[in-house]
Amino acid sequence: LSNNQLTGSIPTKMGLLSGLSELKLSNNQLTGSIPTEVGLLSDLISLVLSNNQLTGSIPTKMGLLSGLSELKLSNNQLT
Repeated sequence: LSNNQLTGSIPTKMGLLSGLSELKLSNNQLTGSIPTEVGLLSDLISLVLSNNQLTGSIPTKMGLLSGLSELKLSNNQLT
């Protein structure tokens, strides 16, 4: 879903997508914070959220994603 001019925030229900291995939402206009529920995506190997307008801190639960091999969060306003 990259490069689609998506707006708004990342839904917290995204955490219910068990089995999701890739979440690529870069180059959109997403706002708000990264939901802590992303940390529930135990099968996630790729999370690409770069080039949006995301704010806030990176959820600590993301540290539980032991299979995550690609993480791109650049060009946001994360702390």
